[in-house]
Amino acid sequence: MSRRTTAPPSVRDEKAEVVLRKLELTVRRKLDGLLFGNHLGLVPGPGSEPGESRLYHPGDDVRRMDWFVTARTTTPHVRETVADRELETWLVIDLSPSLDFGTADCEKRDLAVAAAASFVYLTQHGGNRIGAIISTGDTTIRIPALPGKAHGDWIIRKIIATPPAAEGTRGDLGASLEELRRPERKRGLIVAISDFLGEPTWVRPMTGLQARHDLIAVEVVDPRELTLPDVGLVMLTDPETGRQIEVQTASRAVREQFAAEATAQRAEIATGLRRAGASQLRLRTDRDWLHDIMRFVAHRRRGTVGGVVR
Repeated sequence: MSRRTTAPPSVRDEKAEVVLRKLELTVRRKLDGLLFGNHLGLVPGPGSEPGESRLYHPGDDVRRMDWFVTARTTTPHVRETVADRELETWLVIDLSPSLDFGTADCEKRDLAVAAAASFVYLTQHGGNRIGAIISTGDTTIRIPALPGKAHGDWIIRKIIATPPAAEGTRGDLGASLEELRRPERKRGLIVAISDFLGEPTWVRPMTGLQARHDLIAVEVVDPRELTLPDVGLVMLTDPETGRQIEVQTASRAVREQFAAEATAQRAEIATGLRRAGASQLRLRTDRDWLHDIMRFVAHRRRGTVGGVVR
């Protein structure tokens, strides 16, 4: 039996205020049990004060091993830390032309907006500050980090209202991430939302940011980027270069080669994110994005910092 998916509202078909309210109702209703509590739910171990020890679970950061308790009990334990009371979150949202694509329940751009709204609602409590850098490849919008629900709503409205860049515009996620490296900021959370296609200019700045911040990479994927259907001769266009190519999808060999190269590309992205120290959350336009986010937050609550949640 297939599970019913929750499709995000379309940013093309509805006004920003309507999309905002639909997202708020959907996210708050589904994530109600995860919206409150200490920061450990999303940022395990950022505080400076030691907390209690607990049993080690596979995937826990070995740097938090409590060796004294481990030696005394002969069972591996990790030491929790008390989270700082104020968290600064920066959203880096890639809205380059490759996000204006979707063949399932929504476009990738809709999914990027929904993911950004989810992290705003998950982190905006208790005086936490939220800022954003929105990039289309043609323009970059920087919104300062401020507290409050009104500011969080304004960030989401701005993301929704950002016009798409013209076809042939190349995005540069790396340049957006570089803006967060100087000046240095208090330790916080950085959420990069992108499809991570194209040149991996994001690897170096993300690696540099990892030294001071917790990183979450939200990878937005459409199923047609992974496999081709058998629909005969089609014209494929690269939205960020304008390059076009005819592909005969009736050929099984062509479809298999496409799938193999797409799998290799996604594996390369996952390797780059892992080396940069980022936790990877993959959202697909044909899956229930809220379910995947809830599962991701549950992993973070258990202290799993790296790796990928698919």
